[in-house]
This record gives sequence, C-alpha cells and structure tokens, in this order.
Amino acid sequence: MTGLPAEGTMREANLTLIQTFFIVARDGSYSAAARKLGMSYQSAANHVRRLEQLLAERLVVSEQGAKTVSLTPRGRSLYKLLLPELDTVLTRLDRTLQKERPVLRVGLPQAIFFYLMPPILARFRELFPQVEIIAFERDTALPEMIRDGSLDLCITERYFGDPNVPQHLVCTYRPALVFPREWGTPPPGDIRSWVRGRPFVTYEPGQLLRNLATDYLRPGEDEMEIAISTSGSSSVKRCVEAGLGYAIIPAWCIDGTETTVTAVDLPELPEIPIYFGEASFLARNPYVVALRQLCAGLIPAGGVKRATADPGIADPR
Repeated sequence: MTGLPAEGTMREANLTLIQTFFIVARDGSYSAAARKLGMSYQSAANHVRRLEQLLAERLVVSEQGAKTVSLTPRGRSLYKLLLPELDTVLTRLDRTLQKERPVLRVGLPQAIFFYLMPPILARFRELFPQVEIIAFERDTALPEMIRDGSLDLCITERYFGDPNVPQHLVCTYRPALVFPREWGTPPPGDIRSWVRGRPFVTYEPGQLLRNLATDYLRPGEDEMEIAISTSGSSSVKRCVEAGLGYAIIPAWCIDGTETTVTAVDLPELPEIPIYFGEASFLARNPYVVALRQLCAGLIPAGGVKRATADPGIADPR
C-alpha cells in the first residue's frame, strides 16, 4: 500500500483543483494561494474541499481563526507525489502565460464585438501591439470552451457561476424599443397597447433579451405572437430597419445615425450586466488584466440620448 490516490479518482480531479491544493500546501494558507491564483479565499477553500470529496479523504486541516493550514497524512502524501514535477510545470506555464503569450482568444456575442469592441481593441493595440486578438463571435458554450482550453476569456451577458471561469462585472446597459420610423411615436405610458397587434422581432428562444422583452410586453398570461426570431442584435435591428416589425434590443445598438428606425428608452426595464470572464490561471496575466480594465469603458458614461415615449419629443437623431 502506497497511500497514493487511485488513478481513476485522480482523473476526475481537474488541474484547477490540483493546482489550488498544491499551492495551499506549498504556501501554507488559503489566503496566500488565493492571492497567487487571483481568486477569493472561499474559492480556494472550495477547490480543496472538492478535491477532498473526490478522494473521499481529508487533505487539509484549518482551525478556526488560524492563518495557516496543516496537511493530513494523505495531504502530505499527495503533495510529495506532486512535488517537484507540478511545481516545475506551473512555473514554466506561469512564465509562458504571464510574459510570453502572444495571442488572446476571446469569445463574445457578435453584437458586442461589432458595436462596442473596436474602440476598446484600438486602445489595447496601442498598449500591446505584439498581441494578436482572435475573436470567436458566439454566445453559447463559452465556459466549456474556456475549460477545455479553446478560449482564454469571454465577454457576455451570461453569468456562469463557475469557479474555473471567474467573472467580473464591467458595465450595465438598458434595453430600448426600436420600430420603423413611419409608425410614428407611441403615446406616453402606453407602449404595450401601442405595439399590440404589430409584428414582433426578437431573439432565438432562451436568450436573455427575448425573455425580458416577452415578460414586459405580453398582455397578462397570454403568449407573445412573434413574427421573426434570430440569433443576434445586429440581425434583429436589420429586420426592424427593413420594416419587418419592432424589437427590444440593447440601447447601444442605436448610434443616432439611423434614418429608418426610432428608438425609445425603457427606463422601467432593469439594467442588464455585461461580464468579463477568464480562465482562472490567467487572472493575473497582464494582457488579460489590461483588457478587463479597458472593458470597463465598453459603454460610455451617460449612454446615448434617445427619444422617450412622448409625442412631443423631437427627432431622436
């Protein structure tokens, strides 16, 4: 008997859990490991607890109020098994990712990239002209792609709650009602009645803005009658510009240059968050940190002025 973990069990423990345990054991505390990995104290402790659950044995002992932890016999055995190979791997990986990584692979919805990212990327390129940005324009399977190494980070309205993909709130925005300009302007305080019976263009099932819009617009418990569903804000807006119906889209899709549509703010709807997420081991990467900080300016303070539901308001352009 060697006291080492079974091969099948260790296969179930991902590298993040093993890395967190290793650094806790090496540095002697959850707080030190949390600082090293760019996560919270609780996340570091949860990683170790999850590894203990997979191995069905206690690895770390932490007394209440103590600043340091101690290892159980099984914990010491696992730590010695991992040392020095894992320490060498992590050191080399850290050096590569923190100092030499020439590419950032970003997953984000097409509309966020199209409408919001160009000025952010222009500023990033001024700071780091040697870094290539590869954008994957999509809004599904982002945490899975980060976990399997296909992406480095993501920008999305979705919150995953995944400790392997820590997310940071970078900004919020409000939705706006958009409709063909030839329809006129809705009377104040009566948007729901005004749009009733008109063709509704929205997002494919399951998307946040579709759910928000249908909950806001539908009369009572009746189902909304939807004319067209599509995948992204650019396509929804294009349908409205073609006179196919009205929609509720992000207010930042309207830049004031439109000649065929009118936008009306909907202050009664909640603000929608946009999150920046990255692989946990990239939390302190200088390129990732810089892009995350720049994304705090995705939506300019104050936003863009638009019409309100008042027939006396002038042309929103």
